[in-house]
Amino acid sequence: MNCEQDLGAAMKAGMRRLASGVAVITCRDPQHGRLAMTASSVTSVSDSPASLLVCVNKATTMATTLTPGTAFVVNILSADQQDISNACAGGEQGEGRFNLGEWQDNGQQVPMLGGSQVCFSCKVDQVHSYGTHDIVIGQIEQVCLDNEQFSPLIYGDGGYL
Repeated sequence: MNCEQDLGAAMKAGMRRLASGVAVITCRDPQHGRLAMTASSVTSVSDSPASLLVCVNKATTMATTLTPGTAFVVNILSADQQDISNACAGGEQGEGRFNLGEWQDNGQQVPMLGGSQVCFSCKVDQVHSYGTHDIVIGQIEQVCLDNEQFSPLIYGDGGYL
């Protein structure tokens, strides 16, 4: 086992070895309309209250939109939604990110992705700034599960598994 001195580079290399599910975070901004971004940093926080967290780069429009009280959706992608992940990770911008997939609005006019494994409709409860990212804690208001088979999109070591 090799221990690296450059902690930033070593952390990135080490985290590539942690495979995770892929999610697309969506919200609606009054000025910019519908927003979407791919994220692999999604974690459950508590089941009482039902809550999760997402990490959002501060340089994104979404970071300035996700303030306390804002509605957002965490769409956990299915294995066949790799193209949507790529589009929302930077391949497209703005409304172009919604050209692929079956998008519908939840009760709060936030885009939900049909065919995803699960959609968590949330409201921002807290935002904590740390380094280059904001840690956004959302209280879950609705969970929509796909009744099909368990088949999540998994990402690790710089690619889809």
